[in-house]
Amino acid sequence: MKKAIKIFLVLALIALVIIQFIRPEKNQAGYESVMTFERETKPSAQVASILKENCYDCHSDHTQYPWYAEIAPFSFWLAEHIEHGQGHFNVSQWESYSAKKKDHKLEEVIEMVKEGEMPLDSYTWIHGDLSEEDTVLLLQWATVARLQYKAQLEISSNK
Repeated sequence: MKKAIKIFLVLALIALVIIQFIRPEKNQAGYESVMTFERETKPSAQVASILKENCYDCHSDHTQYPWYAEIAPFSFWLAEHIEHGQGHFNVSQWESYSAKKKDHKLEEVIEMVKEGEMPLDSYTWIHGDLSEEDTVLLLQWATVARLQYKAQLEISSNK
């Protein structure tokens, strides 16, 4: 039994070393990839900072990777996490969204932040959670940013 455990541990160590040479693709477009989103939604400097520190890593094409992103299996977990986040909402793709989709995405931001579902617990364990003040600012900004898309939708439905 001891020999089987020893063989298993040696094989696991070998697999861990080998997996270090396999790298998932990184999400490293420049910060300019979020500029259209910020230009349109007009966050204050404080809200832009909140977005950058708490949202863009998973919801844009610009991720600031932590040191452990270089270590497998964490690198694979982060890559999957980012891909999943972008699948739900990617501010770097904002320009390609219709007014209806923009309104809906901001509505989802409001809902997810209000319900405490964003940022995810797995993110806040390491990076910290939104303060109550940050949450209020983010919700106020998203509510105001939605107004332009609601107006566009109302105008187009009256035509």
